[in-house]
Amino acid sequence: MKKVGSKLYLGLVFLFLYAPILVMIFFSFNASSSKYKFTGFSLRWYARLFNDSALMEALLNTLIVAFLAAVLATVLGTMAAIGFHNMKKRSRGIAMNISNIPIINPEIVTGVSLMLLFVAVLRPMGLQLGFFTVLLSHIAFNTPYVILNVAPKLRQMDKNLYEAALDLGCSPVQAFRKVVLPEIMPGVTAGALMAFTYSLDDFIISYFTSGTFQTLPVYIYSLLKKPIPLSINALSTLLFLLVLTVLLITNIKDIRQSRREARGLAG
Repeated sequence: MKKVGSKLYLGLVFLFLYAPILVMIFFSFNASSSKYKFTGFSLRWYARLFNDSALMEALLNTLIVAFLAAVLATVLGTMAAIGFHNMKKRSRGIAMNISNIPIINPEIVTGVSLMLLFVAVLRPMGLQLGFFTVLLSHIAFNTPYVILNVAPKLRQMDKNLYEAALDLGCSPVQAFRKVVLPEIMPGVTAGALMAFTYSLDDFIISYFTSGTFQTLPVYIYSLLKKPIPLSINALSTLLFLLVLTVLLITNIKDIRQSRREARGLAG
């Protein structure tokens, strides 16, 4: 009975979390413009989605910013995590707590403070808020998430591996690339995916730092003053499937890697 009850409870939790997404996906195939009544299956909203130039431009902007922010935040976060790992215990704790402030800090505070900083720096130069300020903002709030994912992998790694690689003739760069990086790669990958997802989803910070540059969440917010077309449902469905596919590929890769390692130990 306990097993049945736990499975039922887990099923209800997943239903509560994913029922809205399933309803959105279902109504993205609605033949009519109704948001509450399904009148028939149709792909008209998907066709209209790709014909909406403003929406596609906002989507492209979002994907470019998310990709660049994820890559740069992953590099900076990995370097920072390695630096923190090599500090003394007390200094490492202080550094980690400071790096966690952007995570704990309310997004609206981060957004307003970044806007004020960019305006103070850019205005004397005659520049405006735009793509570059949004990208810097996304890198700033994504880097701590990468650090949180990479740091545990560094703690799990055998400290002697890097020194052994140096003793066997590797240069510091080769030792990092061939020994350290493969050991922490699951954390790096998880941090990159988290950074990409948070960047894709961000609205508040992008709203304050974007100026005339529009990401998808900011563009959708601008549509709230009028009825939102069901093409937004179609776009949200495609983005959900994209993120789900990336997560499945990553998990399958990790499972296969774990099986290979288990076979190697058994052999």
